[in-house]
Amino acid sequence: MLPVLYSFRRCPYAMRARMTLIYSSINPELREVLLKDKPSSMLAISAKGTVPVLQLPDSNVLDQSRDIMHWALAINDPQQWLDEEIATSISELIDYNDNQFKTHLDHYKYWERFPAESKNFYRTQGESFLQRLEQQLNNQRYLLADTISMADIALFPFIRQFAFVDKSWFDQAPYPKLQAWLQELLDSRLFLAAMKKLPPWHEGDSPVSLYQ
Repeated sequence: MLPVLYSFRRCPYAMRARMTLIYSSINPELREVLLKDKPSSMLAISAKGTVPVLQLPDSNVLDQSRDIMHWALAINDPQQWLDEEIATSISELIDYNDNQFKTHLDHYKYWERFPAESKNFYRTQGESFLQRLEQQLNNQRYLLADTISMADIALFPFIRQFAFVDKSWFDQAPYPKLQAWLQELLDSRLFLAAMKKLPPWHEGDSPVSLYQ
């Protein structure tokens, strides 16, 4: 029995989980979820009702993207994305992304829902993190080392989303290293494979794998 992944390809949390599973050569059955019509089988195993959700062959369930990433990397991590020497830095960077930056991103992307401040105000709040990442990329090719780590993949979907709120602005912003880093990951085999477009899954549909 294969693991089963409930996912929505444009969700940044699901995106990083999908990229890590592909990297680790783990190919679960993929069930693309329409967030307005969540399948009852997903809600039965994860009450939180958000993606990604990975049901393992032993019926255990992982419904946090970081847990899915760690699970996959524990099985197969050929390029040492979880380098023990930078494990603490990886965790700290992802913590900030998921807790502080994600809030600024949501306010910026959906600024009309938060009328207390302007769109530019919310963008400026998020920019402090972009500036931090730009400085880190001045020191090495990727966020924490000269090779990709789990941090790069975990942050990439959120930086992508921030950039595409106003791509014209982002492309001329003073973050050349971050722009190049983002473009490299946008062009990567992992991202292109993870973004495979599928119709929403329904009970009784034939199984489809995450990648071919």
